[in-house]
Amino acid sequence: MTQLFGTVPSRALAVYAHPDDADVACGGTLATWSKLGAKVWLLVLADGAKGTTDPGVTSLAARRAGELHDAAGALGIAGVEQLGIPDGEVENSLETRRAIVEAIRRLRPSTVLAPDPTAAFFGGVYVNHHDHRETGWAVLDAVAPAAGMPLYFPEAGPPHHVDGLLLSGTLEPDVVVDIDGTLDAKVTAVLSHRSQLDGDDEWARTAVVARAVQAGRLVGLAHGEAFRHVALDG
Repeated sequence: MTQLFGTVPSRALAVYAHPDDADVACGGTLATWSKLGAKVWLLVLADGAKGTTDPGVTSLAARRAGELHDAAGALGIAGVEQLGIPDGEVENSLETRRAIVEAIRRLRPSTVLAPDPTAAFFGGVYVNHHDHRETGWAVLDAVAPAAGMPLYFPEAGPPHHVDGLLLSGTLEPDVVVDIDGTLDAKVTAVLSHRSQLDGDDEWARTAVVARAVQAGRLVGLAHGEAFRHVALDG
């Protein structure tokens, strides 16, 4: 049964593949927590340089980095970091896990948000592609057990136990976060990624609102974001 997730962590880290992924997946949650006093950080693994259908586009990575920081400002995020992995080349590798573990140990979040890597197909119309799935698997392995165990990546800092995971884009949601008070901030953040919109702001706005309505309906809210929640034992 899907339930309302009312916990507000004091510190949270969202880890996603591309510059716009977190805004679409959990922007309202990040804005809500920030508004309520939480310290929220975002780690983006890929550079976003291949996110276009126009073969003549150049310098897209730099443009998308600027969009990322504009979006983070709209959500009130405390800090944004990018690993700069080329699009399409994100892997659940030792190097990627080490980088995620280092960020977790340095920032010490109680909650980590990431894509659900078990979700591959959505309604017969969308494939949850490689970078998203690999990001999800890398986060799962970095959180459970590596970040909390001192003999994993000892060079990455003192161990830190994460209390829980919220996995977005899941086919099996069991919690919903109320984002009614930050839906406008989420829309603003999504619209900041102008390189991805093809000038169709209204379509993007409508899609964001419709998705929030659908998620909120699961628990009787006006607007929400749905996740699979994993509570991790200490």
